[in-house]
Amino acid sequence: MADDEFLANEILGYGAYLCFRPSGGGDVRGAGAGRVAALAERLGLRNEFEPGAPPPRDSFAFVRRVGAAPGQIADGDLAEAQGVIHVVSKGAEAVNEFCEQVSQWLAPVARVRVLRGVSRPRNYTGAAMNNWAYARQIVQQPGRAMPNAFLVPLSKTEDWWRKGWMERHTYFLPRYDDDGRMVNEGHALATEAGIAHLLRRTYRSEKQPAPAGEYDFVTYFECADDAVSIFHEVCAALRDVKRNPEWRFVREGPTWQGRRIATWEEIF
Repeated sequence: MADDEFLANEILGYGAYLCFRPSGGGDVRGAGAGRVAALAERLGLRNEFEPGAPPPRDSFAFVRRVGAAPGQIADGDLAEAQGVIHVVSKGAEAVNEFCEQVSQWLAPVARVRVLRGVSRPRNYTGAAMNNWAYARQIVQQPGRAMPNAFLVPLSKTEDWWRKGWMERHTYFLPRYDDDGRMVNEGHALATEAGIAHLLRRTYRSEKQPAPAGEYDFVTYFECADDAVSIFHEVCAALRDVKRNPEWRFVREGPTWQGRRIATWEEIF
């Protein structure tokens, strides 16, 4: 859209999820043993299992499979992934080298699906919304405190991308009729239950809409054991188009669930 020129578009960081599953009967564990952690250390990446305070901007993480639920977009490489490795950095070089090197090590013994994206400024967040949503949002906790991880990639439909940015903005807020009665909650209120319980991270495709075969957004969540039900509650609220009309324009990939772990070896 021509009017997207008014949106802040600078890149604040680069991230990727390497989703892998055994292929060919080789030793997947041995292919990465010692190598992945050593590579991360050389690149200056901190392990997110013990994030520290504040959490690092350059980091990596291991997640072990628990299960997966299908979405509208079929993606067997994600749905059947045995493990996921996350990497994020302010610079593209570290993320590129990490992805290329780990993919090369695993290629003989596993299928690797890399989901990439970038972080950009929040275009639709004013001061009040920032204070209501993001200032109250839980930050990353150690893996033992918030062990559950969910990876949920999605894309928006062509109809969504044909809308101007002002119209898109309206779907994130509640809508009211002429008498002041709330017609629907919109994205923000539909997700309110998760603000204090769910860590959320979103990477956007560097080009939007994304090229064929890629996702517009790769969203990721972490939570404690007693908040898993809240994650599913928030997802159900978002998917309810009467509460959140935005989801008429969303197509989800698989919802992949995992358990945060400290080392490569724990995946196996």
